[in-house]
Amino acid sequence: MRRIFAITALLAVMTITALSARGEHGDSIPSKVVPSPSPTKGWYETLRLRGYAQLRYNGLFETNPNLACDQCDKSWGGEGGGFFFRRIRLVFFGQIHERVYLYIQPDFASGGSNLAQIRDAYFDLALDAKQEFRLRIGQSKVPFGFENMQSSQNRLPLDRHDGMNSAVPNEREAGVFFYYAPKEIRDRFRYLVSSGLKGSGDYGMFGFGLYNGQGPNAQDRNKNVHVVSRMTYPFLLKSGQIIEASFQGYSGKYIVRPSATIDAGQNEFKDYRYGPSLIIYPQPFGLQAEYNWGVGPEYDPESGKVVEAPLGGGYILANYQIKAGERLIIPFTRYHYYKGGKKFEADATKHRVKEFEIGVEWQPHKNFELVTMYTISDRTFEDSSNPNNRQKGSLLRLQAQVNF
Repeated sequence: MRRIFAITALLAVMTITALSARGEHGDSIPSKVVPSPSPTKGWYETLRLRGYAQLRYNGLFETNPNLACDQCDKSWGGEGGGFFFRRIRLVFFGQIHERVYLYIQPDFASGGSNLAQIRDAYFDLALDAKQEFRLRIGQSKVPFGFENMQSSQNRLPLDRHDGMNSAVPNEREAGVFFYYAPKEIRDRFRYLVSSGLKGSGDYGMFGFGLYNGQGPNAQDRNKNVHVVSRMTYPFLLKSGQIIEASFQGYSGKYIVRPSATIDAGQNEFKDYRYGPSLIIYPQPFGLQAEYNWGVGPEYDPESGKVVEAPLGGGYILANYQIKAGERLIIPFTRYHYYKGGKKFEADATKHRVKEFEIGVEWQPHKNFELVTMYTISDRTFEDSSNPNNRQKGSLLRLQAQVNF
């Protein structure tokens, strides 16, 4: 009797256990163990850090200390000089959501005084799963010109050319920008940077945007946004050569900052530009050419006032890549020209620029670069405090850059 009771009790326990297992795992028993899903990463785990720093010396073989370019390099010309940090950049970036990409870049050498300032602070909102359609919201580069959007970490000449860099101070503005490019073209843009071909980055095959128009880290002053648009396409030839052709333009109204010595009068001016770009990537010979035309504010020394005036300028650059294992040597030369005002300087300073540069970039490895560049320059920069100012001269410029 006890044996029957024990067997009955054992069967009852086994039945209850089986029924309990079916209640937990469903009506069917899986044929194999299913691994539990990996926990989703927090947004803070997707952020990454990179950066670079540039140290310059401009005092070698200088023939005219009055020759300067404040927009280009505040350590160029004048009584000072010496070693100078041009840029100290840290970039915090990451895909914090499958549809959201974050990018923040402060500069710790802003204004020549080693002060921190935000350069970029934006997020990309993908409008589709492939991220071919994007909205960029925040402060970022305005899609106008190739060299303007090319990172200073990649650019060969030490400074951007006056002709198109005078369009957007520090190349950046707060606004909203729409970008479109199919995945194949986005991959090509990434390759042009990662391969060392000095690409400008991924700003879409088509770009359109609205921005304040008064410069980065500044509020709008006239409730009148600027409008910009750009079309570009990197053609891949059968030989493997990549050629990029672009056309861009923008329009708006700009509020000029007059000095105390002139009658302010009109301070809002038409501000529009348009022009093409052609880039033959160095494989191994490279060629870049850009130009723009337009209208903007400019100081007139004869009347002593700021007036609306036509402007134009651009450059042509040739370079050649020489590879020896991990080492890379890139000799280059550039001529650039500009005739027009610089709206973001006091009185919208009148500029006439003719400049020829010849240099070489040496990369013993990817983490260090040394650029030596000889500059021959003819610059006129006139405002109310100096209405007759044309300077000519030459100098040798050096830059050491570390990438991390």
